[in-house]
Amino acid sequence: MKIASFNINGVKARIEALTAWLGQTDADLVVLQEIKSVDEAFPRAHFEDLGWQVETHGQKGFNGVAILSRLPLEDVTRGLAGDDGDEQARYIEATVTGTQSVRIAGLYLPNGNPAPGPKYDYKLAWMERLRLRAAELLALEMPVVMLGDYNIIPEARDVANPQNWLDDALFRPESRAAFRAILHQGWTDAIRIRDPHGTRGPFTFWDYQAGAWNRDDGIRIDHVLLSPEAADLMVDAGVERDVRAGEKPSDHVPVWVRLAA
Repeated sequence: MKIASFNINGVKARIEALTAWLGQTDADLVVLQEIKSVDEAFPRAHFEDLGWQVETHGQKGFNGVAILSRLPLEDVTRGLAGDDGDEQARYIEATVTGTQSVRIAGLYLPNGNPAPGPKYDYKLAWMERLRLRAAELLALEMPVVMLGDYNIIPEARDVANPQNWLDDALFRPESRAAFRAILHQGWTDAIRIRDPHGTRGPFTFWDYQAGAWNRDDGIRIDHVLLSPEAADLMVDAGVERDVRAGEKPSDHVPVWVRLAA
């Protein structure tokens, strides 16, 4: 079972690029971030006609997450528990079944800039809610994949120019500490575990401005975290860097993991 994550940066703006990628990928399930569409306006029929089951948790103009799956989905839930007043669409879960069942948690973590400030406070509070939910997912003692755009640069090797990001919410010590608190529960960073001693990258995001792509001035903020049961099933993982070179691309590229499931 191959599971992928892709921040598409607007499903309607990039439907042609997304459709082309879906036609080429061998992923069985894809979580999307920044669909920027309410559920009713999401082009569901388009993707269903291509053979995908579609589940969305949308919001007009901002945020929004979705799951596209070639395999059966069950027990779909939307929203991250812990704040009944949070109206931002950033989290979706479902169980996908291949040779065995895997719980999928797709997320779009808040950016948090400018920091410090209310947006940064919201980011850290959201991460604490995620930490609590992540502990509950681990307690299921089943394969769980928690993936998406985390808006966190975990380490200096995950950014081309660390000095440029020291005051950014994505790289501030509090953000990185909150991410480590989740990892230390027992999650495996699937992309990093493939190259644990690497000194630079791989990157998953390049700004549209200032030639960042051509200079490979990127950051790694799209992550795939595996529960111990999922880590035991991991076959491979990777970053599809070449997708960024397509026509009208997103500023992110897909990341993926393959499980023996």
